[in-house]
Amino acid sequence: MSGNSQEVIVIGGGVIGLSVGWYLSRAGFQVTILDRDSSGRESCSDQNAGMVVPSHFIPLAAPGVIGQGLKWMLNPKSPFYLRPRLDLEMWRWCWDFFRSSNKRNVLKYRQLLSDMSLQSRRLILEMGEELDVDIVQRGLVMYCQSRKGLENETAVADMARLVGVEAEVCGRERIRELDPDVTMDVIGGVWFPQDCHLNPGTLLAALRKDISSRGGRFLDAEAVRFIREGRRVTRIVTESEDELHVDQIVLACGAWTPDLAREFGLRLPMQGGKGYSMTLQHPVEQPRVCSLLKEGRVAVTPMGKKLRVAGTMEICGRDLSVNPLRVQGIIESFCQFFPAFKPEHFDGIDIWSGLRPCTPDGMPYIGPLPNTDNAIVATGHSMLGLSLGPVTGQIIARQLGVMDDGPALEVGLLAPQRFG
Repeated sequence: MSGNSQEVIVIGGGVIGLSVGWYLSRAGFQVTILDRDSSGRESCSDQNAGMVVPSHFIPLAAPGVIGQGLKWMLNPKSPFYLRPRLDLEMWRWCWDFFRSSNKRNVLKYRQLLSDMSLQSRRLILEMGEELDVDIVQRGLVMYCQSRKGLENETAVADMARLVGVEAEVCGRERIRELDPDVTMDVIGGVWFPQDCHLNPGTLLAALRKDISSRGGRFLDAEAVRFIREGRRVTRIVTESEDELHVDQIVLACGAWTPDLAREFGLRLPMQGGKGYSMTLQHPVEQPRVCSLLKEGRVAVTPMGKKLRVAGTMEICGRDLSVNPLRVQGIIESFCQFFPAFKPEHFDGIDIWSGLRPCTPDGMPYIGPLPNTDNAIVATGHSMLGLSLGPVTGQIIARQLGVMDDGPALEVGLLAPQRFG
C-alpha cells in the first residue's frame, strides 16, 4: 500500500466503518471516524452472532421468502415480523423487495456474494492474525429437525458447490462427530467447513485500537450537513456546528445512511431489520461449532466459555425496543434443538437489540455517490456485516486507488443508485 496524506472521514463506527477505516489508515490516510452512537447500541456490530459465513451466498431476497414471511406474520413468536405503519419509504421498500424475491435475483448475485464472502474470509483471518484476535475455524452446521428442512438445505448444499462453497450433508452420526459435547434433537444438517466464528466485540475493539495507533481519530458526533464546492464536499458540519475539513467521505452508518444520502440527492432504499441476542455466561453445555437452527431461524455461537444465542428479523423502522414475545420465541426454538437447556437458564440475562441495514434485493450498496467526486457509500450488508466487512474495506481502498491486490470483483452490481 502506498502512503497518502488525504483526510478521509468515515461516517459510521460499526464493523463496516471500522473495516474501511482500518484499510485506509494502513494506506496512510488521515482517518477520522464519526460515530453518532459510540455505545454500539444502535448497530448490529458488537453483539451479533459473530459468524463469518461463505455459506450465506443466497441474498435475503429469494424465492419463497414472501410466502414464508406472510405465514410468520400470524405468529407473535415467529422469527419474522413487519410492523405496518404509515411510511411511504417502507412500502416502497416492500414493493422493491417483493419484485426482487425471485430466482433471477439469486442467479444474478449468488456468485458475486460467494466470491466476496470467500475473499472476506481470507482477509478476516489475516486481520485476526495481525490484531491478535482468535478466529475459530470449525465451520458452521445448519441443523434441521424436519425432513422438509433437510431437503431444502440439501438443495442449498448442491448450489453451494456450484459457486465454490464447500458443503457436506450430514446424518445424526456425522453431527455427533462434529460436535460430540452437546445434546441435540435433530435429524441431520449441512456442515459448511469454510465458515468460522469469533467474538465481534473483541475484533471491533482491536480495530479501534489499531486505527488510533496509526493516528486515526474517533469523534462522538453526528454529521448533519455537507458544504460543497462544485462536485466535491470540502467540509462536514456536525450537530454541534463544528466544521471538519474533508478530502474523501465514506458513508457507512448502517440503517441511518439513507438520511445522509438524501443530502446528495440519492434515494437509498433501506429498512432496519431488528435482531436480538443473549449471551449465556455459564452454559450447561458448550458447542464446539457455531450453528443455525433451520426451523427456528436462530443463530448459536460459542464465544470462549460463553454462548451467544441470536435471532429474529423485525422490519420496524428504527425502533430498538425489545419485544418479549419475539425473545421468547428465540429461547423456545433454541431449547427445542438443545434440550439440555431450559427457558429458565435465560432468566435475568441482558437482551441486546440492534438494527441490520436491509436493502430490497439483499445486497449491499458499495460505490461512489452520483454527482459527487469524493463521496462513497458502504452500507446495506443486512446480516452479513461481519462477514463482508473486510472485503468492503478492501473494495473502498481500491476505489480510492491505494490497494490493488486480490482478485477483481464485479462490484458494479452493487451501485448505490441501482434503484433509481
